[in-house]
Amino acid sequence: MLSTGLVAIDATILAAAVPAVVRDLGGLSQFPWLFSVYVLAQAVSIPVYGKLADLVGRKPMLLVGIALFVLGSLLCGLAWSMGALVAFRAVQGIGAGAIQPIGMTVIGDIYSVAERATVQGYVASVWAMASLVGPTLGGVFSEYLSWRWIFFVNLPLGAVAAWMMWRRFAETPRTRAGRPRFDVVGTALLLLGTVALLVALLEGGVLWPWLSVPTAVLLAGAVVLLGAFVVVERRAPEPVLPLWVFSQRAVSGAMAASLVVGVLLLGLTSYVPLYAQAVLGTGAVVAGFALAGMTVGWPIAASTAGRLYLRIGFRRTMLLGSVVAVVGAAGLLLVDGDSSVLALGVPCFVMGLGFGFVASPSVVAAQSSVPWNQRGVATSATIFGRSIGSAVGVAAFGAVANTVVANRLGGPPSDLESLPADVLGPALDTVWVAAAVVSLALVATALVMPREVREVPLDH
Repeated sequence: MLSTGLVAIDATILAAAVPAVVRDLGGLSQFPWLFSVYVLAQAVSIPVYGKLADLVGRKPMLLVGIALFVLGSLLCGLAWSMGALVAFRAVQGIGAGAIQPIGMTVIGDIYSVAERATVQGYVASVWAMASLVGPTLGGVFSEYLSWRWIFFVNLPLGAVAAWMMWRRFAETPRTRAGRPRFDVVGTALLLLGTVALLVALLEGGVLWPWLSVPTAVLLAGAVVLLGAFVVVERRAPEPVLPLWVFSQRAVSGAMAASLVVGVLLLGLTSYVPLYAQAVLGTGAVVAGFALAGMTVGWPIAASTAGRLYLRIGFRRTMLLGSVVAVVGAAGLLLVDGDSSVLALGVPCFVMGLGFGFVASPSVVAAQSSVPWNQRGVATSATIFGRSIGSAVGVAAFGAVANTVVANRLGGPPSDLESLPADVLGPALDTVWVAAAVVSLALVATALVMPREVREVPLDH
């Protein structure tokens, strides 16, 4: 819970301090990379950590992740320019790539499915508290102390988390016969291909137009590199991302569900506050509350999902969550320029509930269906799917909004936030339609999950 708290707080604490950071360091044009490089570094490192956790054990890799995250936090707090801060955020992201999936893998190792019904409520509470505490701490530090304390606060928390893991977590890795062989070629191809894909998705339509040479080159490079990765993985003795994850229904179903949740989650996170401020005319704080409904609804559902999947199974719980998410997405279709913030916040809360009933059971199902020496890969594959989905969501919803605005203005917009409400409103209304369509895909992913998931014993 402490190590998860590092990632959870960091996800929300920086946004409120961006103006203070820019005033101090400059580099306004570079500040979006504070978020993009973190997401990129975290996403590309997740599969690597998952495989290493299966080869050498969870404890050493989780301690490495905490150490890198704390080191990155220290360097961020000491940053002397925006370029340095962006680089040090990448170090943080590489550490975060270990913390979340391996932390979840540890829970899968030491608790049975029935026990996790209670434990996942504790872990979900970390995210709930972080969604409320993070923005508040960010605002307090940037206004009354210094934005640098946003990063320095991670140092004592990380130190305590590492100490408790070192002293209290006793692990006996199930090693294979002979020396573990790491898939260097496959790892390099996966990292390069994923970086090319994510940079194209994150910066297409931002740094350069979608129909441009840089976007085409990056996407073509991603296709070639990832295609070569598949070929290499078929022959590798210890593949970094084994292809069996796509044929094992519990794992592939969890990956598909996580990808769609990622699309909706980060896609809506990017545009709900903008709609509240630019179309409904609220302030930044009220706009944050509209989005907070989603981040609060998720842990509420996650904390109760365990009892539900023990009664009706993983698949039915995910189907229920999918339907709830569809209802929430349909509620967004009713929002217009005359609506209240509450009318915007309630559908977000309902969608958060749906995500909680989908995401938590899917991870538990994937972990439970594989033995110890595959659990790290299964867990990291699920989280990796959500990271890819997040990048796709930002890109896809951004493309939808920009296309509508371009049709109204006769050309691409330079900045969505500066557009008048009568132009931006219809563009974001189209985003809500896209979200409703994508939410239907969540139902399809739940149907991929097998009707019955056979639990592999913890000691297997």
